[in-house]
Amino acid sequence: MTQVEARPPAGDTVRNVAATGESGGVRTKGLGGNSVGLMGGAVIGISTVAPVYCLTSTLGPTVGEVGLQMPAIFLAGFLPMLLVAFAYRELNKAVPDCGTSFTWSVKAFGPKVGWMCGWGLLVATVVVLSNLAGVATSFFWLTAGEITGDPSIAALDDDKAVHILTTLAFIGAATVVSYRGITATKWLQYALVGLQLAVIVLFAAMAVTKADEVAGSLSFSWSWMNPFAVDSFAAFTAGLSLSIFIYWGWDTCLSVNEESVGSARTPGRAAMLAIVVIVFSYLMVAVAVQMYAGVGEKGLGLGNPDTSDNVFAALASPIMGSGLGILLFVAVLASAAASLQTTFIPVARTALAMSTYGAFPPAFSKVHPVHRTPGRATVVAGVATGAFYTVMTLVSENVLVDTIYALGLMICFYYSITAFACVWFFRRELTRSARDLFVKGVLPGLGGLMLTAVFAQTLMDMWDPAYGSGSSVFGIGSVFVIGVGLLLVGALLMAVMHRRSPAFFRGEVLTKETPALVVED
Repeated sequence: MTQVEARPPAGDTVRNVAATGESGGVRTKGLGGNSVGLMGGAVIGISTVAPVYCLTSTLGPTVGEVGLQMPAIFLAGFLPMLLVAFAYRELNKAVPDCGTSFTWSVKAFGPKVGWMCGWGLLVATVVVLSNLAGVATSFFWLTAGEITGDPSIAALDDDKAVHILTTLAFIGAATVVSYRGITATKWLQYALVGLQLAVIVLFAAMAVTKADEVAGSLSFSWSWMNPFAVDSFAAFTAGLSLSIFIYWGWDTCLSVNEESVGSARTPGRAAMLAIVVIVFSYLMVAVAVQMYAGVGEKGLGLGNPDTSDNVFAALASPIMGSGLGILLFVAVLASAAASLQTTFIPVARTALAMSTYGAFPPAFSKVHPVHRTPGRATVVAGVATGAFYTVMTLVSENVLVDTIYALGLMICFYYSITAFACVWFFRRELTRSARDLFVKGVLPGLGGLMLTAVFAQTLMDMWDPAYGSGSSVFGIGSVFVIGVGLLLVGALLMAVMHRRSPAFFRGEVLTKETPALVVED
């Protein structure tokens, strides 16, 4: 494969170009331009978030932490995401680079902070990819069992060898699709996202209409929207960490900025559209299932520990019936499978950007000459995901669960750095107007502070072995060991790259002050 040099999208005006990067500006990377529009970007963002998959896996745990305040926590988790979305939008206008958080934090705070920010994104994405593939596998066999009416087929998911092989097949298929380009399955993504949203609207409507037929059901109360009614700050931050996780992925809209029509503005608008659709979907389902099932710990109650890890599997038939209930299983499978494919976008493009600027080995900077995608980075991400999931599954199911719990730490880590990068990058512009002060300073700064507070509280809570699966290493919670350990691995790899690529770490490749490549509509 050879490196392809990209040109600005037709019809756009380019100013302040430092395309070669010799003077410290951002570089073009050979990705296919004009491939994604506003609706396509929003669909990519919604698909990566995977709302149906997130809901079935987090409704129960969130109720376990905050009880009736679950809708309020979903709203509270939306607030820092919205504030950080302003940072992403403004930074993308100034520096439309597919490295997103990595590139922006380098230009704001320098190479070392930027490298660790990029590492946080990469690690979080690989962990999410492995979990998505595992969930897709479980619902694949569950759906097959429901369709055939044969419980033995659904039970194949319990066979570790079958489960791992099926998961690897999903990862392999998603890698191939991502390798061929983000437009290869454009209409399939539209259909899968449309299916998800249609099914959860139907599910929520049926749950509300049947709410008075079930023991333990509740009448709607506006008090559910009060986050201050949560019993303790620790419970609030635990619920907020889960809530932040279910919004993770909307920023994939920005990872395709160099491939978007109007790269300076369209991705930011797509991100805003995606996150608004997602929050309304979450609130609608949270209120509906809470009205129908209540928060009890027995039967269909959302607090039942036996069903909390997969709420939709327990509620599908009671709410939608055996016929339509299969639709919900199909929607979860479609959600996980669609997200599995689009989640390759940020990890591959971040690795491409880091390699282009010398922060990663040069092999990752290769762009496929036909598909115009970061082929090498995509394949490596797929192999890493498959290896990670296989090893974690064989070592211990508890380790796999704790790795997922550690995700909130990673997400808060690189989102907060990006938010603060916006404030610092635009610090000289904050006094120009009230709009600049709030949109580039106050709002992103508040988002960064909120995520930092969640990061700090989560870090303290993780120390307790009771956090997550309950396992520990030398008396320290395994979630803490995994979360902090993955960040330390990044620090060690950064030290290795410092020796191999001193120019980047001296600030000679991507500098703070050099004007960026800005593509205007």
